[in-house]
Amino acid sequence: MTARAEQTGKAFKIAHEVKHRIRMRSRRLFDPALDLKYLEAMIESLPGVESVRTNKWGSSIVIQYDGKRKNRERILELLENIPMEAYMPGGSGHDDITLPTVAAQGAAAALTPFMPHEAAAPASWMLGMPTMLEGLHTLLYEGVKVEVLDASAVAFSLLRKDYFTANAIVAMLGLGSYMESWTEKKSDDLLKNLLRPQVESVWVERDAREVQVEFNDLIVGDLVICGAGELVPVDGVVVDGDAALNQSSITGESLPLHASEGDEVLSGAVVEEGRIKIAAKNVGGETSMARIGRFLQNSLRNRSASQKKTDELADSLVPVTFGLGLALFALTRDVTRAASVLTVDYSCAIKLASPVAVKTGMHTAGHCGVLLKGAQALDNLARIDTIVFDKTGTLTRGDFMVADVIPDNGLDRDGLLALAAGAEEHYHHPVARAVVSEAKARKLELPPISQVDFIVAHGVSAYVEGEQVLVGSRHFLEDDEGIDCSSMNEQGKKLRSEGKSLLYVARSGRLLGLITLRDVLRPEASEALSMLKERGIEKIVMLTGDHRDTAKSIADELGCIDEVHWELKPEDKAELVNKLKESGCRLAFAGDGVNDAPALVSADVGICMPAGADLARESAQVVLLEDDLRILAVARDVAKNTEHILKRSFQAAVGINSAVLLAASTGKLSPVLSAFLHNTSTLGILAYAAAAGRRTPDSAVRLGSPTSYGKED
Repeated sequence: MTARAEQTGKAFKIAHEVKHRIRMRSRRLFDPALDLKYLEAMIESLPGVESVRTNKWGSSIVIQYDGKRKNRERILELLENIPMEAYMPGGSGHDDITLPTVAAQGAAAALTPFMPHEAAAPASWMLGMPTMLEGLHTLLYEGVKVEVLDASAVAFSLLRKDYFTANAIVAMLGLGSYMESWTEKKSDDLLKNLLRPQVESVWVERDAREVQVEFNDLIVGDLVICGAGELVPVDGVVVDGDAALNQSSITGESLPLHASEGDEVLSGAVVEEGRIKIAAKNVGGETSMARIGRFLQNSLRNRSASQKKTDELADSLVPVTFGLGLALFALTRDVTRAASVLTVDYSCAIKLASPVAVKTGMHTAGHCGVLLKGAQALDNLARIDTIVFDKTGTLTRGDFMVADVIPDNGLDRDGLLALAAGAEEHYHHPVARAVVSEAKARKLELPPISQVDFIVAHGVSAYVEGEQVLVGSRHFLEDDEGIDCSSMNEQGKKLRSEGKSLLYVARSGRLLGLITLRDVLRPEASEALSMLKERGIEKIVMLTGDHRDTAKSIADELGCIDEVHWELKPEDKAELVNKLKESGCRLAFAGDGVNDAPALVSADVGICMPAGADLARESAQVVLLEDDLRILAVARDVAKNTEHILKRSFQAAVGINSAVLLAASTGKLSPVLSAFLHNTSTLGILAYAAAAGRRTPDSAVRLGSPTSYGKED
């Protein structure tokens, strides 16, 4: 295509278009309630879109995409019907400052003393005009705030023909804005890496033939075919087939769920065994996984309590600076002294150091293997004193291992295990894998099996030398198959009280014994809890649905557990979290399943494991990117380091600027020197906040090299 200006609707016009790039114009981009960053994120989530860049002042948006017609139509449709979620009161209509602009501002400030007056005057007024207009807008609509002081300092300096001071202030503000945008973009890149689709191509049925198509080419209504070991790439309804789905990435449940014709399935599930055909209802950016991406982008809109507090403090000091300048002028009639005071303010360092430190901390956390969904997560993580763990999937792996083999009716332990493993060998199920793995570890020879029949969610039936062998739950053997299991009532009751799962084995209608299984503790769990204790966590609480004895045994094995709650139902978790908060605890909750979502939301900080359910990821404020619980201690280090940086930056800003302000008030500093000291100290504080925030914690170094998430290409 060639350059053109095409009317695509009431809002946007195509200004220029080539095969893989489209530039559009619209006055809608000036809407102060439209969050341009969020709009960019929404468009980038569409299939085929590679990059999006908005220019508010140019009223344009540039989109790089794969050039496919249907993806182009999706882009145009979204722009013409921007969802309400892209708007927010006081929304960010902000156009990010670019590095060339920052460089130009810095160069202009540096060259100002060497420029002739005829050139310096118009150049300086042009350079300072955006800042002054922003200050005027703030004064008219929001009152006396930091932007007003920035604008006043620039305007006062320009009126006094102190062009170096005016340009230096503009350059400082531009540099701070660029650093904030840069660190925020790094955090955005982490989100994109984390949520990038895990499949590139899928099999679909079209015209009665199975064909392989790219993931981005899927459309609603496609019949998607998923076999054993494959990821379900769409939300939809099963129209044919039968399969066991591992939905640990959706529900947190490690046991597969049976899915057959008419059942709804969500993207992210893995087919353990079987084969299904799914009619796609949601594809691409509308799937459950993609929706979480937009949620994470939305979380970055929100400023943390510390950022709001520092901004409010900076705003509150504006009248103080103005009042001091006016008072000095009224008392001394010394314009120079008053000017020296007005060129110094606390706002630059206080206002800019906080977002720089917080965003840089988020970026560092990502490098270390932790995704922090917003600045508030970083703030809260530094302040918590209690952590509540849901045992399964966090302190344990969620994988089973054989604990006991208890034969009955004459069979020995190895014989019972070999018989069960033989029947389970072809069954791709966590329980089956645990039994077969144990048999192989004991180097047992498995009997020849025939006529294997898998009864999803119940067990397995197979034949050995003409005799039927049944392996599964008591309900399956006793209620469905009529086998008497009463001989092991007492043992079964005792084993269940220990929190073990029971697998009954029968042959030719007679119970042969049972096999118990239990979840496996994470090898690093005990060390992780100790590391958290060393970092100021006063109370560690464990929640479980296990029997009391089992729960206490696990707590003793882990160590550092201060409180244990057992035999809990999923709905009890959020209630317990709220009770702990009411008692004065500032707490984090760590979980990984859908039933953990209410507790994750109720806690001050919700923490999700890397393989956690989609809903858990959506609800949590902190997501571990690596399957190592010790990374949580690293996240705590990053949070505390950021808190320390903020405190030191504030102290430095107040201390240095107070000293400069005092010297200016006594007439010992000229306006130029006063502005120079103020601007230099501000730059130094910003540099400290950025450099100190990027330091990798010692704990991360000891655990190994940082994760590749968010690393630069």
